Amino acid sequence: MANFLLNIILITIGIHVLKAIALTHSSHTARNVLFFFGSTKCDFCLTIPKADDAGLESSVYNNSICKTPNLQTLAKRSVIFENAFTSVSSCSPSRAALLSGLPSHQNGMYGLHQTVHHFNSFDSVQSLPNVLGKNGIRTGIIGKKHVGPQPVYEFDFSYTEDNYSINQIGRNITRIKDLVHLFLNDTDTRPFFLYIAFHDPHRCGHTSPQFGNFCEKFGNGETGMGFIPDWKPIYYSPDEIQVPYYLPNSRPVREDISAQYTTISRLDQGIGLILKTFESFGLLNNTLVIYSSDNGPPFPMGRTNLYDPGIREPLLISNPVKPQLWQSRVSDQVSLLDIMPTILDWFGIPLPQYKLFDKKVYYTGKSLLPFTNQVLFLHREVYGSHNWHELTMYYPMRSIRTDRYKLIHNVNHYSPYGIDQDLYVSPSFQYILNRTHHSLPIYWFKTLRQYYYRQEYELFDLKYDSREANNIYSHMKYNNLTKILKKKLKAWSALTGDPFVCSPHSVLEDTGAYRSRPQCLPLFNRRRHREYDTSQLKILFILTQKPKLNLMLMAYN
Repeated sequence: MANFLLNIILITIGIHVLKAIALTHSSHTARNVLFFFGSTKCDFCLTIPKADDAGLESSVYNNSICKTPNLQTLAKRSVIFENAFTSVSSCSPSRAALLSGLPSHQNGMYGLHQTVHHFNSFDSVQSLPNVLGKNGIRTGIIGKKHVGPQPVYEFDFSYTEDNYSINQIGRNITRIKDLVHLFLNDTDTRPFFLYIAFHDPHRCGHTSPQFGNFCEKFGNGETGMGFIPDWKPIYYSPDEIQVPYYLPNSRPVREDISAQYTTISRLDQGIGLILKTFESFGLLNNTLVIYSSDNGPPFPMGRTNLYDPGIREPLLISNPVKPQLWQSRVSDQVSLLDIMPTILDWFGIPLPQYKLFDKKVYYTGKSLLPFTNQVLFLHREVYGSHNWHELTMYYPMRSIRTDRYKLIHNVNHYSPYGIDQDLYVSPSFQYILNRTHHSLPIYWFKTLRQYYYRQEYELFDLKYDSREANNIYSHMKYNNLTKILKKKLKAWSALTGDPFVCSPHSVLEDTGAYRSRPQCLPLFNRRRHREYDTSQLKILFILTQKPKLNLMLMAYN
């Protein structure tokens, strides 16, 4: 492509480890985007690498054991976000939120998309690839798509699990490299958005156990494992693993992590191949690169949780126009809901204005481009909304995280928290489960029963309790704080059309006679509490104009 073109490629990696965003901005150049949800490429473009079930397992985020030299190289060209969070800790919902700019309860992707789960975004959702396509931007996706329906998430160039083996287009880095070359070698000269979604380091033990629990054997050249020419596996001894604070320090857990780190080496080398491909096309110095992940790693306290290990993501933004800010670190809290506004801002395209179910859509994400052009300090809250993962795992949660405190609302707290299939058969969870069953110590900071059964509200002081081990919600000294956090969380839920805004103790009535005055009507279902008189019911909110996030929307408690 010509040097005046600015390309953006979005690559999505399926490993919940790192998220990187690279953005460049110039009012006098055309733009292309590469979104790296696992891989990167573009010519004066935006590249967003994204992993699958990845956390902060990288030297970029001070992990001294897991070797990721190619991510480190990308980080040297990037602004590094130290406090980036996904809005939902589940694969399909997170990807749909990123590609729509809307939390899962707003876009309709409540849980996983594939097979029996079969969740989809609403038909009227205006997704990033569709908005870009309508504005003359070429779009492409390589790797794990994991969202639907097809018309909502339409790409011009598409190599995904819908038509190909997920391991071949999500883990075979030689195949991914060739597909990137194919995309870049096209004669189409339009600005482009390329989304690359690696499947590493997602587990595969429950579907393809022959490849190992983390698919760490796939493509390593051993008998029956296949061979990936460009991958040189890095192996780790369990004895050298430093177990993160949220897991038991045991031999099975260390073996589990060592396998995970091997698959991360495949992801990292794939990123290196893509960067070299961009360089060979003369695009690397003209590319805005973004790298990130969908959710946290598939361990207890990680994926499907709104605790930090489940929602904290890597995020790198490489802006070739502002190299003086490379390697700077941003401590401000940002959300992956910011990605769609960022990319549209890059292309100079406004956020779409439309309605879902006759209600105006409000975006709560903000463009991150300013962080790549100047040093900023932004104190903001980030919000979480989780509903399902697998179909059987109904456990809606909402959260608000400030610089210091986090409040989690476990809506379905009367029921036990669910465990997904691939985590259940993992060495880490089986260690906790079996030792608990035999009344043996598990060397964890909580019991399995505490993990299953959670209080309706959990409040953590992250300054003194980064492990989120001490729930201080019931402490009298925090009453005013909890009221403020609840107020903000309810306001965000109402603004984003959350159908769970009144749950679990009330029913939202917003149709028929209640259309102009939506209300929460009580169920009188609280345990060990007196029944509430209907005279205590107060109006929840009236959506006659755009609500403000600092507005108290629900007085009923």
